[in-house]
Amino acid sequence: MNTHSPQEALHLRAGLYRLLRTFFFERDVLEVETPILSAAGNTEPNIESFTTVFHGHVDAGVRERWLRTSPEYPLKRLLAAGLGDCYELGRVFRNGEAGGRHNPEFTMLEWYRVGWDHRRLAGEAIELVQAALALVGRRAEVRACSYRELFLDALGLDPLTAPLEALQQALGRSSIDPQGLTRDDWLDLLITHRLQPDFPRERMMLIYDYPASQCALARVRRDDPPVAERFELYLGPYELANGYHELNDAAEQRARFERDNSRRRARNQREVPIDERLLAVLDAMPDCAGVALGVERLLMCLAGTDAIADVLAFPFATA
Repeated sequence: MNTHSPQEALHLRAGLYRLLRTFFFERDVLEVETPILSAAGNTEPNIESFTTVFHGHVDAGVRERWLRTSPEYPLKRLLAAGLGDCYELGRVFRNGEAGGRHNPEFTMLEWYRVGWDHRRLAGEAIELVQAALALVGRRAEVRACSYRELFLDALGLDPLTAPLEALQQALGRSSIDPQGLTRDDWLDLLITHRLQPDFPRERMMLIYDYPASQCALARVRRDDPPVAERFELYLGPYELANGYHELNDAAEQRARFERDNSRRRARNQREVPIDERLLAVLDAMPDCAGVALGVERLLMCLAGTDAIADVLAFPFATA
């Protein structure tokens, strides 16, 4: 149950912001601001963006602009320009995501470490969350395991090799319409419906090395079978952060963006403009790891509430 008043929640947020900025200042990670509106969007088929139209002079560029779903692409352009370790704390927007645990406008913390891989960055993310928990006198135990180990231990099946029928059967009695669902969709459903709800509330769960098909913007390591160098960090049943050992191969990234748009066409979704400015410099981006953390999710854990409205000054319905 939530034990914080709206005023206490606002003070908690302000205290968390102070902690975050101190955390990165002490580690010489630079705070930056990047555009909220962009000529390009996020091609990920499971994320929908807001758009707006610019009515000024045509020399300003394309009129339709996309509200960012994360600051990832401009931050990577700064990394390619040689900026070094950096972070941004700011608002992002995702259309259609409203409910008890989601708000279409929310705060994301995203940071990048040059010369690090995803496992090292995951360790820093754990340090940050432990520091945040200390604000409310708490600390979490930590368990780390690979994606494969998680499924083998909890469900007795190998998510990288099990047949689709085994994944469907493992979901049990959940009422899911199978129409159009891919293998990765079934894996995601097993996470959200079978595994995630049972994560202990006082435990941080670090899951790393995802199926190669779930690589997004991560590198793929040529294991047998291959895996994406990606991690997710949970606190109790809440996913807090998603991180990658970042891909810096423009040709491969273009192919992934194009596959996303192909899936969008198949689903009768609108195609999204690819970020050509990112692709133009991606080969120059140094070896690095990056992670995005949902600030409201962390605040919900700190405040002891399952309702995102409890940590917002004005939820979407009353904004």
